[in-house]
Amino acid sequence: MKTEPKPAQQSSGRPVHGGIRPAQLRTLGLDSSDVLDFSASVSPLGPPKGLWEALQGVDLTAYPDPECLELKEALAELHGLDVDHVLVGNGSTELIHLLARSYLNQPIGGVERSVLTFTPTYGEYSGAGLLEGAKIREVAACREAGFAWDLERAAELIATRKPALAFLCNPNNPTGVYLGSEDVAGLVLAAKGSGTLLVLDEAYVNFVEDRWDATSLLEGSARKSVVLLRSMTKDYALTGLRLGYALASPEVVSRLGRLQPDWSVNSLAQIGGLYALADTGYLPGARRAVGEAKDFLLESFKQMGFHPLPSVANYLLVEVGDGAVWREKLMRRGLFVRDCASFGLPDCIRIGIRAMPDCRRLVGAMMAEVD
Repeated sequence: MKTEPKPAQQSSGRPVHGGIRPAQLRTLGLDSSDVLDFSASVSPLGPPKGLWEALQGVDLTAYPDPECLELKEALAELHGLDVDHVLVGNGSTELIHLLARSYLNQPIGGVERSVLTFTPTYGEYSGAGLLEGAKIREVAACREAGFAWDLERAAELIATRKPALAFLCNPNNPTGVYLGSEDVAGLVLAAKGSGTLLVLDEAYVNFVEDRWDATSLLEGSARKSVVLLRSMTKDYALTGLRLGYALASPEVVSRLGRLQPDWSVNSLAQIGGLYALADTGYLPGARRAVGEAKDFLLESFKQMGFHPLPSVANYLLVEVGDGAVWREKLMRRGLFVRDCASFGLPDCIRIGIRAMPDCRRLVGAMMAEVD
């Protein structure tokens, strides 16, 4: 199996993320109202209609509910779980760091003070582990096989090395690979036998048409070996509010909750989450919008001679030859894409799916550069 290049990090040692930074715009002399951000992968519909009006009623003089009780109740009802199976966080990234602090500082049950990641993937898994001084182990995907992992080897690593945490992004960022329930079941079984906590990060799962219900993993004898992460930031385009949640056994939720600061999730985010969940037609509409725009982009990239990889999520990994060059070309046109050198894929860019008019503007700009 071919090993991919090691992912890069910022000079600060922290993982690289998408999203436009104001300092970049100043350097380029661009105004935020004139640019389109394809480097982040959030719902192309924008926040649910009426959300801004709902936020106007929030009393900013009152402290937020530190337990996020109403939002937890709504999430528990949505997933058919008891409230004590839910922990709300300031984005799923906060929950990743709570997991690292809790399970790497004082590993129990003979597990190794290490993190297993399935690469290339979201850099915050290893970043959180490194902050806690943990060893990082990797299962690298085979690019020639469509970025598939050797899951038997992964299960063997979990069984023999016994990492305290194993992070699996499903669907994976940035490749868009999505593992079925049978594939994940083997990893869950290995985690149960080794004392490893398997963290299934489903930040993008609500954009998958044929998804399976991973909450079934929280039942039975392996329930204490699995955590599911979800991102309402991605689902409902609540990027500025920062909102995510974990689904796990009450024991795991309690352990993480002991490390979470009070008022971690502000009142605006809590009300925003409740409002979004009440809009039951939003997510089906977002999936339709993603599907339409993704089909357009796939065909357009192929016509331009690029190689977009299949993806079930709301982003595309595209082989363009030199990701940094294309990032610079498009940035000068006010279009920001993700240069994937930080994932160890310097020949690729990742493009978050936006609304069709935005996608047409991107394709037009790329065609002009190709010509």
